[in-house]
Amino acid sequence: MRRALDEAANAARHGEVPVGAVITDQHGLVLAAAGNAVEARRDPTAHAEILALHEAATRLGEKYLQGCTITVTLEPCPLCAAAISLFRIKHLVFGAYDPKSGGVVHGPRVFDHVTCHHKPAVTGGVEESESAALLKGFFRSRRDRGGSAFTLD
Repeated sequence: MRRALDEAANAARHGEVPVGAVITDQHGLVLAAAGNAVEARRDPTAHAEILALHEAATRLGEKYLQGCTITVTLEPCPLCAAAISLFRIKHLVFGAYDPKSGGVVHGPRVFDHVTCHHKPAVTGGVEESESAALLKGFFRSRRDRGGSAFTLD
């Protein structure tokens, strides 16, 4: 989770919503790490999870990431939850819960649908307070500074 938090903080410094994701293989080797890049890429799907999933699959030369774990600072949205399922991730670990836009524990609960063909093990609330503080600080800073880039104090 430390690496995911670092990716999230880096994303925030670049004006992105601070979400970070890391994918590790079954031995704990980091295959990919990314932060949100929606603004930089001008792509509403450039979420940390999507970028990390693509990078890990490319690195392995595989379309599925069976046996891998994705660690994310925020409960994945429905788009990212569906991608995690499609990539056949074994375990999802996330920090802060997202009652407004989450897709795993909140909202549509993607993994609970009968049309979901792969459901990873899910562990939520890991480093929850640090993950939530990063997000709250980012949005507070955006309000206070009129939308400028976030700086970690």
